Amino acid sequence: MNLSNHPLFEWLKALRRAFHQRPETAFNEIETTARIKENLLALGLELKNLDGLAVGAVGVLKGAPGKKVLGLRADIDALPIQELNDVPYQSQYQGRMHACGHDAHTAIMLGVAKNLIESGRAQKIKGKVKFVFQPAEETLKGARAMIAAGVLKRPAMNRILACHMWTEGRVGQVGLYKGLSHAATDFFNLTIYGKSSHGARPHKGIDPIVAGAHFVTALQTIVSRNIDPIDTGVVTIGKFAGGTVANIIPDKVELQGTLRAFTGAGRELIITRLKEIIAGLKTTFRVETAFEFIEGVAACNNTAEVSEALHAAAVKVVGKKNVSFISRCTGGEDFALFTGRIPGALMRLGCLNPAKGFIHPLHSSRFDIDESVLPIGVEIISQAVVDYLG
Repeated sequence: MNLSNHPLFEWLKALRRAFHQRPETAFNEIETTARIKENLLALGLELKNLDGLAVGAVGVLKGAPGKKVLGLRADIDALPIQELNDVPYQSQYQGRMHACGHDAHTAIMLGVAKNLIESGRAQKIKGKVKFVFQPAEETLKGARAMIAAGVLKRPAMNRILACHMWTEGRVGQVGLYKGLSHAATDFFNLTIYGKSSHGARPHKGIDPIVAGAHFVTALQTIVSRNIDPIDTGVVTIGKFAGGTVANIIPDKVELQGTLRAFTGAGRELIITRLKEIIAGLKTTFRVETAFEFIEGVAACNNTAEVSEALHAAAVKVVGKKNVSFISRCTGGEDFALFTGRIPGALMRLGCLNPAKGFIHPLHSSRFDIDESVLPIGVEIISQAVVDYLG
């Protein structure tokens, strides 16, 4: 499927590249927010205020009188990654990059507004379309901040849709979910305090590295020996830092990790076992600990009725053979905070094109998309709007 002859293709491409060149990370999306609002106002949408939140934007497109309100959410933040792509639209900011496709998501949702208006379909729908441009998805804090700022009100939404780039799918392919799409995601920090001494005289100190090494090993039993094998979970240590040279036992080590689960019971079990293992370090190794648990989000559940409707809309645009229901992933997605309150669904848009070199995964310093995906996303979401409000 190639919609590169779509009347909005060049506009979408230019808009996506403008966002790509000037990426902003979580809760710093000042310029991005201004550009979004500028486009919403130019299209004649009504802007809605977010109480106490300086970033993110909400615009409402009004059709004919009707009771239903359809929400469309796009995440807008970038990642702290140095882009290595040598392209004319390369990031202009050192150490910041749109490596997860949020620039594309933002352009697509703005494109939906423009597409509905310029095609005349906006006049044929009954109700409202609420465009939600959310900051800080990468930290899993943006949806919570928007909800606190009143995004679920003025007007309340009856259902909500989102889209995301999909590097396992080729351009023109679409993936949807039956039920769960993303895992519950939490984080933790742990500092283990020992007693510094000469490396040749370990009995004079308390070794936090040994305690930390045993801790990491013990964590692997949580999933393998505590979680039901039919269920699943992930416990990963992404940072283990301590020490300076080979012959000094340090005073402390610092660890950071992430937890993933698909059920509430599994999530609680992982957290409980984590705390129990940490508590045991003091007795076993004579160390002290400082533990910080950072609550993330619950698993993202897609409403069956909404997923089926989005599936039907996608089939109308790209054909039945290109649309499928796909397996859940252990990634985190704070769209879960919306679907936990409103019926909703997330759609994956294939952006892979090996012939053009678009082969790199999300969060890679070389991630990029075949921009032909942009009008495909616009047409599918536009069709979903018409199907629901038409």
